[in-house]
Amino acid sequence: MESLVLIVHVLLAVAIIALVLLQQGKGAEAGASFGGGASQTVFGSRGSSSFLGRMTAVLAAGLFVTSFALAVYAKQKASSVNDAGIPAAEVIESAAETQGQADLPALESSNAAESDVPTGDVPATGQQ
Repeated sequence: MESLVLIVHVLLAVAIIALVLLQQGKGAEAGASFGGGASQTVFGSRGSSSFLGRMTAVLAAGLFVTSFALAVYAKQKASSVNDAGIPAAEVIESAAETQGQADLPALESSNAAESDVPTGDVPATGQQ
């Protein structure tokens, strides 16, 4: 069922993209007044703006519905993962504490006087 909803979702998205690209922009009416021939269109003298606008709205509503359905499926899968035997974070942390610190490598002690930065070439404060 989830695969079917996903396929419908993708098809709706492609259809919305196609319908948006088919629609004319707001500046197209000025060019159409200079011999556009609006009465010779396929959708009648009103043009295709209302038809394409309505179809885009219907497809957008369908896209929202399929998005909601996919979100419900994802939530159901996430709740079923908790039942799959994966330990919780508290269990993992308590197991790490019981192992102890012996398994961790210790840092070597270093003297504060020794440094990797050479100090012989640096002039003292106040000297130039």
